[in-house]
Amino acid sequence: MLKKISTDKAPAAIGPYSQGIIAGDMLFASGQIPINPATGNIEAEGIEAQTEQVMKNIGALLEAAGADYTKVVKTTCFLADMADFAAFNGVYEKYFTEKPARSCVAVKQLPKDVLCEVEVIAYLG
Repeated sequence: MLKKISTDKAPAAIGPYSQGIIAGDMLFASGQIPINPATGNIEAEGIEAQTEQVMKNIGALLEAAGADYTKVVKTTCFLADMADFAAFNGVYEKYFTEKPARSCVAVKQLPKDVLCEVEVIAYLG
């Protein structure tokens, strides 16, 4: 059985998808970009500030699913510029202290021209 996760503490989906889906004991969260859920706007500037907003959005989804960062088993990170890798990691490591498995790639462009996007898979059991 699949259960959709939805919270107003994270940005609403801007397309035909759910914020997250629980399948059994696993949460599959859609990629989060640095949208402020209160305004629906990109307000953070620079990679560190945008990464902080992304992490807040992920935290809200995890909380809505009854989890936290320690339950994340895999992340996929997308950067608009690999030159931001070290600065991105500086923020990322404050949240993902358990060091889940990860992929991190640079892409040509992200939605709304943001600098980063992160999706997570978490174990809820």
